[in-house]
Amino acid sequence: MKNKNKNAANDSSVFWSTAKEFITHQLPDIRKASPNTVSAYRDSLNKYIDYLEAEKMIRREDITFGDFGRGNVKSFLDWMLNTKKYAEKTCNLRITAIHSLLEYAGYEFSTDLMSVYLEACTVKGVKVRDKPIKYFENKQMKALLLAPEIRNRTGRRNQMMLVLYYDTAARISELLEATFNQIHLAADVPYMTIFGKGRKYRNIPLMEKTVLHLKRYFSEFHPEGNHELPLFYTTTYGQKHRISNDTVEGMIKKYSDICLENGVEMPDRPHCHMIRKTRAMDLYKNGMPLSHIQQLLGHEDMSTTSGFYAFATLDTLAKSMDAANKNTSAEGKKWNDKEILKTIYRL
Repeated sequence: MKNKNKNAANDSSVFWSTAKEFITHQLPDIRKASPNTVSAYRDSLNKYIDYLEAEKMIRREDITFGDFGRGNVKSFLDWMLNTKKYAEKTCNLRITAIHSLLEYAGYEFSTDLMSVYLEACTVKGVKVRDKPIKYFENKQMKALLLAPEIRNRTGRRNQMMLVLYYDTAARISELLEATFNQIHLAADVPYMTIFGKGRKYRNIPLMEKTVLHLKRYFSEFHPEGNHELPLFYTTTYGQKHRISNDTVEGMIKKYSDICLENGVEMPDRPHCHMIRKTRAMDLYKNGMPLSHIQQLLGHEDMSTTSGFYAFATLDTLAKSMDAANKNTSAEGKKWNDKEILKTIYRL
């Protein structure tokens, strides 16, 4: 039953109690959102609160749902896009978080808050520009896997992390939150169980070389077979705990720089997610059906998979054209020129 508080839109205590209930109970316990989603929504709402205080001069303790009107939300979007230069996806996530909170509040309280929700919904997310998928080329990925200094313990752990990350195409959060008991090497087909988005499990088969790496890794890092210990951990003051995402991002950057020093050209701004995309792209280019890639990646909707991976890269396109025309006597292969390809593939 809805709360009939007619002043809900202008009551700061209603805003703060409802927002906290939304983040701490509604999202994780009712909607079963993943910890990453909860964290992203919390961060998005906090960014809007910071904006209201810094740009609109509204003290945070005085913020109410009345401050979520179309004017403020629209100016927040403009500020993110044009002042802070945030990515379109980041802006859209924060607008979605605002809409979700207002929808929840509208159903929990009076029509007073439902009208705020409907007004805010007139502020739409921005169109996301299509960008080429960034991933590591074959020689770049090989160089990255060989970059850790395996003569020391940390280097051996990091190399194992990169090998398993690539083999499973897991999300970095899924890999870092995994525990020892999620690896099943004694099965007829060795596999890793991944606890992914939407609190759903999926099993990923492990390649033979990865299994050999894991056996050596377990003998050094998990000799006691503690099932609850993080699969990859660091030790601080004698306590073992999971590695942070930021640590892995720094690790990717460090090893990419080493590759550059060794003469291997690397992508600009390499990051964790590129390894997941690289594995998916490699499998796609080698003929794996999209439905299988969807299962590997843990995408609930096929359109998510096809939207990212179902396209012919320039290399794949050139090879296909070469195969189709290998018996022709056309002079030269001008179609293999990137500029000519750009001209052909225009509307």
